[in-house]
Amino acid sequence: MSSTVNDAALDIIFRKGRSFNGWQNKPVSQALLQAVYELMAAGPTSMNACPARVLFLVSAAAKQRLKPHLSESNVQKSLTAPAVAIIANDLEFFEHMPKLFPERPQAKDMFRQAPNNETFAMRNGTLQGGYFIIAARALGLDCGPMSGFNNDGVDKEFFAGTKIKSNFLCAVGHGDPASLPPRHPRLAFDEACKVL
Repeated sequence: MSSTVNDAALDIIFRKGRSFNGWQNKPVSQALLQAVYELMAAGPTSMNACPARVLFLVSAAAKQRLKPHLSESNVQKSLTAPAVAIIANDLEFFEHMPKLFPERPQAKDMFRQAPNNETFAMRNGTLQGGYFIIAARALGLDCGPMSGFNNDGVDKEFFAGTKIKSNFLCAVGHGDPASLPPRHPRLAFDEACKVL
């Protein structure tokens, strides 16, 4: 467990990985989307709660249902992507706790009565959303994560009658390098970090 991935993998996942707005005309198979999910699901969450839920929009009809809820700048990116993942959080994640955290089956009842389930689900579901992007890049896909959309509209359109709430969207496919602007800078270690 102490070995590290090589520089080529780090380049793909982090150093050269980009957020794409344009896409090549290459489909993404359901098998590949499933492989992304299975890698994402291996990432850690508190008490192995796994609150993230992913709805993959791949058909033109499904993406048209999404369109009215997108900010204008995200319409083209979403409609032309081979897939758009709605990364969402299940506020009733605790119903699966007996399976996911069997050593503490009473956790289900503990969470059922907790006032902060939404915060817990958002924190851990967002972690899983980050794992999603890493998994997709590791498997040769490009991502276009976005928050420019109407969460309430998406929830009513796709998750009505459930306790699932959208977190963010992520277009997925094979990015068109010609669509990329120059890479934006990042904060240096000393600007963002302190060691105490």
